[in-house]
Amino acid sequence: MAAGMLAACASMGRPEGGERDYDPPVYQRSNPMPGAVNFKSNHISVYFDENIQVEDAMNKVVVSPAQNTTPVIRGNGHRVTVELRDTLIPNTTYTIDFADAIKDLNEGNVLDGLAIDFSTGPEIDSLRISGMVFQAENLEPAQGMLVGAYNAERFSDTTLTKLPFERIAKTNQLGQFTLRNLKPGTYRVFAVDDVNRDYRWDRSENIAVYPEPVTPTAHQITVSDTLKNSEGNDSIVFRQTTEFLPDNLLLTWFNEGYRAQYLSDYSRPEPNIIAIRMSAKADSLPLMRLVNTHRAGDDISLWSRLEASESLDSLRYWITDSSLILSDTLFISTTYLRTDTLNRLVERTDTLRFLTKGAKKAKKENQDKKGKNKDKDAEADTVPPPIPALDFRFAGGQQQDLNKGLAFKSGAPIERFDTTAVKMEMFYEYDSIWIAAKPPRIIQTSPLNPLDFSSDYDWEEGTKYRLTIDSAAIADIYGHVNKPFKQEITTKKLGDYSSVLFNISGIPAGDRAVVELLSTSDLPVARAAVSNGSALLEYLAPATYYARLFIDRDSDGIWSTGNVADSIQPEDVYYFSKKLVLKKNWDIEQNWNINELAVDQQKPQEIKKNKPKKKRTREDDMKDANRNEDSQYEDEYDEFFDDPFMNSRRQGGSSSRNRPGNGRLRDNGGDNRLAR
Repeated sequence: MAAGMLAACASMGRPEGGERDYDPPVYQRSNPMPGAVNFKSNHISVYFDENIQVEDAMNKVVVSPAQNTTPVIRGNGHRVTVELRDTLIPNTTYTIDFADAIKDLNEGNVLDGLAIDFSTGPEIDSLRISGMVFQAENLEPAQGMLVGAYNAERFSDTTLTKLPFERIAKTNQLGQFTLRNLKPGTYRVFAVDDVNRDYRWDRSENIAVYPEPVTPTAHQITVSDTLKNSEGNDSIVFRQTTEFLPDNLLLTWFNEGYRAQYLSDYSRPEPNIIAIRMSAKADSLPLMRLVNTHRAGDDISLWSRLEASESLDSLRYWITDSSLILSDTLFISTTYLRTDTLNRLVERTDTLRFLTKGAKKAKKENQDKKGKNKDKDAEADTVPPPIPALDFRFAGGQQQDLNKGLAFKSGAPIERFDTTAVKMEMFYEYDSIWIAAKPPRIIQTSPLNPLDFSSDYDWEEGTKYRLTIDSAAIADIYGHVNKPFKQEITTKKLGDYSSVLFNISGIPAGDRAVVELLSTSDLPVARAAVSNGSALLEYLAPATYYARLFIDRDSDGIWSTGNVADSIQPEDVYYFSKKLVLKKNWDIEQNWNINELAVDQQKPQEIKKNKPKKKRTREDDMKDANRNEDSQYEDEYDEFFDDPFMNSRRQGGSSSRNRPGNGRLRDNGGDNRLAR
C-alpha cells in the first residue's frame, strides 16, 4: 500500500484546462447605477462577472465634464473603482467612458464601449452626438483623439483656446466617437490632439472643426432583431429603442503648421560660412550688420552670398570678403521677428557672436608657441584657412528618365557660368560614332539656392548621351574654377514605363482637383491635374501603386491645410479603393466615382496604418490548429522521402516522391492526408 501510494504521488500529470474564454467581461452592477440621480459621492465602483484589468486608464478612460485633477482608476478582482478628485458640480450629468480599457485578466478579451452616467441633481441629461474623425490629408482613422463640445450660445472667438470643453469623449480604434449626456441645445464640435491635457486647443496642436453648429435630438424607433433558438431556427422580433441624432458627423483633423517664431540656433560651421536657423517659417529675412572689424556697419548683403530654404527658416551666408574669413570672431547685430507672450510678431535685436570652429584652441596653441618661434607664428597668422575647391558634379544616375531633366550640385555659390562651354553628344549604334546634339541650358534652380542647377531636355528613348563642360567654364565666388567635366548617361525606353488614365466623376462643378499616385508606403510619387474629367499619369516605373484625389480649392497643385481663425477647412481628400499593379509597357484605364464609397471605406487596408486590433475568435484558433496539424503531416511526409534508406528501397530507380499515399503514413492506418 505504501509503495502504491508513493507511486501515485510521484506520477506526473498535466492538469486539463477548460475551453478558452473568448468573451469579454460582463457588467453586473455599479454604484451608482447607470442613470442615477442626486449622486453626491466621489467614489464610483463597477462590478463584473470575472477578474478584470484596466489598461492605460490615464489615456483611455474619459470623465466628462473634464477634470482638472486626474481621477484615480484601479482594477482589483471583479471590480473597477474610480475616485474623482475634483469637487462635483451641482445639477450636472457626469459620464465615465471606459472605452476599451477594461479586459479580462486571463485572456485579455476587451470590453469595448462601457460608459456609466449619473447626475448630481434631480435630472439626467441624455442626448448624444456621434461621428468619426480622420486625418484630413490621408484619411487615417484618428485613434485616441479628444473630441469636445461647447454650447454654441456661449461660444466666441477665444473660447477654443481659453476654456476647456464642456463635454468630452475620445475616439476608438476606428476613429468613432460619441459625446454622451448632452443637455438640449446647440453645440460646436471639435477634435484636438490634446498633447498637454488641458482640454482645449493650443495652436500647435492638431485640430478638426465641424463647420456647422449641431443640435442633438432623440426619438423612438422600431428596430428588428433576428433570434435563433436552441434548434437553430431563426425568428424576427421587433422592439422599441431610442435613436440619437446626429450619428454621422465627419471631422477631419489638420495642423495649421503654426510655430512660435524665434531664433533657434546660429553658428559658424566653416570660416567662410555663418548659419542662422529660425524656429518656424518666416516671411522676411533678418536685418544683419557687422559690429566689429573694419567693415563695421556694413549690411550682410555687401560681404556675403545668401543660401536659403524656401520657407526662409534656414539661412546660410557665404562670406566673400577674405579679411572677414580670416577673422576668428564676428559680432553681428541681428534684427528679426519674434513671437511674444500674446502671440504677436515683434521686432527683436540681438548681437550674435560667430566664432570660427576651433578658433579658441588654435589661439591658445599660438600663444603657447610665442617666444619660441615668433617668425613661424607670424607666418601662420597670415595663412588663410583652406576653402574647398570648386566641386561641380552631376546629381543624377547613369539611367535617365525620359520625363526628367538634368540636375547638378555645386560645392559653393557660382559667380560665372559660360554656357557656350557646355556640349552634348549622342552615340549612334549603327555607325559607332558620337555626333553633336543640342546642348542643354543649365540654369540655377532657385533664386534662393545658388548651389543647385538644372536643365530640361528633350530626350530620345534608348539613346546614349555624353555631356561635357570645358575646364574653367564655371567659377565660384572665391575664384575657383571647374576641372573638365564629362558625364555619360543612357535614356530609358518607352517600353520600360506604364501609364494610368483615370476617368473621374463626382467632382463638384467648378472645382479643380489633383490626382496623386501613391507608393505602398502611402507617399505620393506622381501627380496630375484633372482636366475634362480625366487625369493621366505617365512614365511610371512598374510597381504596385495606390491613388488619392484632393479638391484643389486654391489651385496651387498641392494639398493645403486649414486655418481655424479664418474658418478654412483642409482640402477634401478621396481614395481610390483598389490597388494598381503596373507592369512594363502597360497602359491601363480606370473609372473612379469619388463618392461611390463612404469616406471610412475608401482607403485600402493594405496602406492603412491605424488599423484596429483584431479580436481573436474561436474560428481563428480552429484554423491555427488545422494549420499546425497539416504542417505536422507535411513534415513527416518530407522526412519519409528524404530518408536515404527509404530511397534505396525504391524499385527500378524510379522516384515515388510525387506519388501521394505511397509511404509509411498510408500503410500505417490508411491515412489519406498525403493525397489532399
